[in-house]
Amino acid sequence: MGFRKKNKSPPVLSHEFVIQNHADMVSCVAMIILLGLMFEVTAKFAIMFITVQYNVTQNLDETAEPVNLYLYGPKDIATVFFYLLIAVILHALIQEYILDKMNRRLHLSKTKHSKFNESGQLAAFYFFSFIWGCSILTAEEFATNPTFLWEGYPHRHMVFQVKFFYICQIAYWLHALPELYFQKVRKEDIPRQLYYICLYVFHISGAYVLNLQRLGLVLLVPHSLVELLFHASRLFYFSDENKQKGFTLWALLFVIARLLTLTLSVLTFAFGLPRAENQGFSLAEGNFNVLTVRMTCLAAVCLTQAWMMWKFINFQLKKWREHSQSQSAKKKALSPKSKPYKKDTLRGGSANGVLKSDDKTSPRAKKTL
Repeated sequence: MGFRKKNKSPPVLSHEFVIQNHADMVSCVAMIILLGLMFEVTAKFAIMFITVQYNVTQNLDETAEPVNLYLYGPKDIATVFFYLLIAVILHALIQEYILDKMNRRLHLSKTKHSKFNESGQLAAFYFFSFIWGCSILTAEEFATNPTFLWEGYPHRHMVFQVKFFYICQIAYWLHALPELYFQKVRKEDIPRQLYYICLYVFHISGAYVLNLQRLGLVLLVPHSLVELLFHASRLFYFSDENKQKGFTLWALLFVIARLLTLTLSVLTFAFGLPRAENQGFSLAEGNFNVLTVRMTCLAAVCLTQAWMMWKFINFQLKKWREHSQSQSAKKKALSPKSKPYKKDTLRGGSANGVLKSDDKTSPRAKKTL
């Protein structure tokens, strides 16, 4: 990890050297970009990395003051790259100063250690995304008028908070790709993480490019809440295996979030956008309101939600089997021990070669009588 002090330094530019010092290297690159602001020759290039691009000024009302809005374009790639570097640095700080200290106290196994680090990072990100998304939605009228999801499409012009939110979202999920190498993620965990990282990049970038920022933001907020609850519950579970109540609440909210996502998606792509005023396909105007695009987007959302539900059902079945097995094992352990087995009395109930009989009609009993 970055920022660590190692007694024994590995060879320069070796894999271990890059992994241990990747945060310091990334910090140097970010500092070089920031230093570019100090010189007039390089300032115009540095600003392209640091600040949000494509600013336009509009007068919404004749009496109101001009409002600064933003479009998207190719220069956003540079902005995403810079905040990808910031995400790598923040990832290393959280890992070094919070998660590693907690891991040393908990003494987790290698498998739990990897999952604990993953949940710790994602819990922090989802908490930040949920709070930020809610603050943006409070300024919108979605709570009172859901039709704002498609009214006035294409939504080319974004306020600063919306555009910066999407820039940070894309940058975070892109930074998760090199983190698979920096964090030494186990080979068996890489496919699982690659699946959801690629899905996030695909869906968030698609909503951003297709001018569906409103729908994407509305869907990301409840999804972030559900994922925050899951990873927070997993952190508590690793600290104390008896704390599993959070998973029950997460399971309920997970199903509700999937139904909400499907409902809003069908409402937008099947009913709202087909009735919108602007129909047609135009790259210059950012209008993608045609049947092919709408059905492709709806199919992508539905398939993703179906895949997530399939994974969810398998996860619940696995937990149910583990719980039933543990309960059966506990019942066997608590059941009374069986009585000791008596030796087979093939010799007429003899023990150690001595004949024992209570029958008074036996020859020996008659003699005693």
